[in-house]
Amino acid sequence: MTLLSGSSSADIDAPIERVWALIEDVARAPEWQQGLELVVVERDAEGRPVICDTVSDARVTKVYCRVAMSYVPPRKLSWVRVQSDDIDVMQGSWELEPLDGGGTRATYRLAVDPGPVGLLARPLERALRPLVVGRRAGELRKAIEAGT
Repeated sequence: MTLLSGSSSADIDAPIERVWALIEDVARAPEWQQGLELVVVERDAEGRPVICDTVSDARVTKVYCRVAMSYVPPRKLSWVRVQSDDIDVMQGSWELEPLDGGGTRATYRLAVDPGPVGLLARPLERALRPLVVGRRAGELRKAIEAGT
């Protein structure tokens, strides 16, 4: 197993409830997360997406994955791969923490096992990390600042 993982954080000048509202609206994530396509397959009784088909542009290829979402309002949104021909494992989360002064720290975490890539593991990791992990927290901050 070649697990590629990482995280990024951003301090956002907005209350946790406002940041949570954007994160919880999973169907709108492609509006502010570059390289992400998403189709809601199933919703829970509250109307939140619980099963989604995603396509992530990983520069060298597109990664197709069905994920199951879980919610712990207003602190954590997480997802896990339930089906994919492209990757063996994927799990990720957004975790929110209120800051003194009314702001919010948002942390994005992602772990992916792209399967048997052998010698390509390090180049693939260098290509994927900034694309899917490094920019996500900054994208969230920009979306909140823009009033998304």
